[in-house]
Amino acid sequence: MPELPEVETVARGLRAVLPGRRILDVRLGKTDFIDDPAELERELPGSRIAGVRRFGKFLLLDLEGANGGRAAFSLQIHLGMTGQIVTCPPDAHVIPHTHVFISLDDGREMRYTDIRRFGRMRILANGARDEVLGRQGLDPLEASEGEFCASISRRRARIKALLLDQHVLRGIGNIYTDETLWRARIHPARLGAKLKDEELKRLFRTVQAVLREAIRLRGSSVSDYVDSNGEPGEFQLRHRVYQREGKKCYRCGTPIRRVIVAGRSSYFCPHCQPAPRGRRKL
Repeated sequence: MPELPEVETVARGLRAVLPGRRILDVRLGKTDFIDDPAELERELPGSRIAGVRRFGKFLLLDLEGANGGRAAFSLQIHLGMTGQIVTCPPDAHVIPHTHVFISLDDGREMRYTDIRRFGRMRILANGARDEVLGRQGLDPLEASEGEFCASISRRRARIKALLLDQHVLRGIGNIYTDETLWRARIHPARLGAKLKDEELKRLFRTVQAVLREAIRLRGSSVSDYVDSNGEPGEFQLRHRVYQREGKKCYRCGTPIRRVIVAGRSSYFCPHCQPAPRGRRKL
């Protein structure tokens, strides 16, 4: 599933070409991932794209309504597991499972493709936008060290679960949780409240470093992810533990192990990331 670096990469690509463009037309294929397809077809044509931004794992197209229409609203997009958004000429080859075509006033199209249709698309009015987005946690790239450490240290959940919890930190998923914990030398089953101050600070610095490096390399393409130009990312070449079970740790040579933490597969090095005392016998 695309995480913060992948969504940020797509947002930056769209931000370079979409602001100021007016939407001329919307064509829909399958719509079971759209909350209200009729609302999209009614509200989007004639609206002007004022900006593109990322909020956690969501893409937001901020829109100004056409004359006589809604004053301001946003198109919220979640890419799910296999969602892709690209801009292209209207005569470009249409790949299978493309379900949304948005025609723009510069002659291009924005297309949404989703094989499994686990994504989501809906319109958010200004009031609803603030209410929906306000339920999300801290952005790990915008949070201060103090905010980050406080959000982790007061919770007795596993650190893997806390990093995945979008009400604690928004945008991080399984890939970047495992990569961050390996680099920070913290076992995924450690409790947030049990981490020492220096470990929390190291974790904060590592989260930001991993995410920024992944954004610089345009994300991780381990499945269907491509950027807004249809190009894959390169950070998967820098993965050190994710999906490397049985392979040697890049630091110490110990075979990477996989355990289930917070209901998710978690890859770690048993030497570099010592297990908490209660789990060592296991």
